[in-house]
Amino acid sequence: MKVVEHIERAKGPLFSYEIVPPPRGRTVQDVIEAVEALAPFNPPWIDVTSHAAGAYYQENPDGSVERRIYKKRPGTIGICGIIQNRFKIDTVAHILCLGFTKEETEDALIELNYLGVENILAIRGDGPNYKKVISNGRSVNVYAADLVSQVVDIKKGRYVSDITGAHPIDFCVGVAGYPEKHFEAPNLKLDLHYLKEKVDRGAEYIVTQMFFDNQKYFDFEKACREHGIKVPIIPGLKVLRSEKQLTTLPKNFYIDLPTALVDEISSSPEHASEIGVRWAKKQCVELLERGCRNLHFYVMNDASLVKDVIKSLS
Repeated sequence: MKVVEHIERAKGPLFSYEIVPPPRGRTVQDVIEAVEALAPFNPPWIDVTSHAAGAYYQENPDGSVERRIYKKRPGTIGICGIIQNRFKIDTVAHILCLGFTKEETEDALIELNYLGVENILAIRGDGPNYKKVISNGRSVNVYAADLVSQVVDIKKGRYVSDITGAHPIDFCVGVAGYPEKHFEAPNLKLDLHYLKEKVDRGAEYIVTQMFFDNQKYFDFEKACREHGIKVPIIPGLKVLRSEKQLTTLPKNFYIDLPTALVDEISSSPEHASEIGVRWAKKQCVELLERGCRNLHFYVMNDASLVKDVIKSLS
């Protein structure tokens, strides 16, 4: 089922999750264990991130988040297949512009369709990634809006190559939004202009970058509506687990952390995970009370703290 169908049919709050493929050479067992931990909470869907040869994020045992740029994490399509067909949970495959040609993107979309995956998140990707050499007339999607357009073309049966009698593939397309603006945008106004372009080209919902101050989400949602963006805007949340994340999360994700949260963890670092869970619970309650129908959690394959939050909300 499509993400927007889950949202439309929901009779109560929905809690979705995002996981990361294992590094090259590792097994998929960590991912399977994370999904097994989340499955009892009946997630409507689980996102699986994608990483071109360039940048990816690693959550270390000490809780810090490290950005690495020298390995590739293959497996997005295969992991979507495992979750979709073994666990019977809908998946959202992240599809990137950077590092992939339009032809490779088209192949990925066809494979996802064969696996029964109906949802993708169209994102530009995390630069600086390696510069892919394009030859033989191949082309790339430069921006997420271009990628959305390619998916919409496939929904209409239009492929990169002219194929007679090609069948359309009906994907639900989501895109990313940034309550604190994308770090490359000069200001929030222009960032919202680009976001609206993605929606105008066919994006059906937005999921936000993680934030720790709900007011920033509320302000962002209001600004989106004032710009004519009417699709669902899903808040993205992360449960902070260590003092090190006070520096690694802002560095890697270009976000601000509230002074109260920083002060509390800095004064009692040994209780960072307890403070992080309590803070996330407070965020969730306020968001739900303000009418949010879905909360999206960035898990990074360790579901232990997220489980504590969801249990308290249930």
